[in-house]
Amino acid sequence: MANQDITFIPDPDADSISSDVAGFGGLLVSTQIPTRPDGSLELGDITLQSECTLQALKTALEGAGSSMERVLHLTIYLTDMADRAAFNEVYQRFFAKPWPVRAAVGVAALAVEGMRVEVTAMAAKG
Repeated sequence: MANQDITFIPDPDADSISSDVAGFGGLLVSTQIPTRPDGSLELGDITLQSECTLQALKTALEGAGSSMERVLHLTIYLTDMADRAAFNEVYQRFFAKPWPVRAAVGVAALAVEGMRVEVTAMAAKG
């Protein structure tokens, strides 16, 4: 895209068709899945997937000049709403009061079979 006021940081996966972070006027947007530091997917239980997803978000935001403390809004996509309590336990290790605005949405499926969580976040830069 040729918008000089919008920035895109590519996803580390060269085959990805999504940017890792997009920015505009100090606002950053990122979507993350349960990716391990080596780039492979974590498809274990919801706790492991949640930890990998939120760590991937933390890494992406820090790489874009932000942090988890600057997250304004988080949308959590879960394939089983019964996983919400386990996700929330992990969430509370990555975030603190004042909590970001958030929504949890139940979905029928995510991009990869076995993937149970995905998050989209909006954060302030710097």
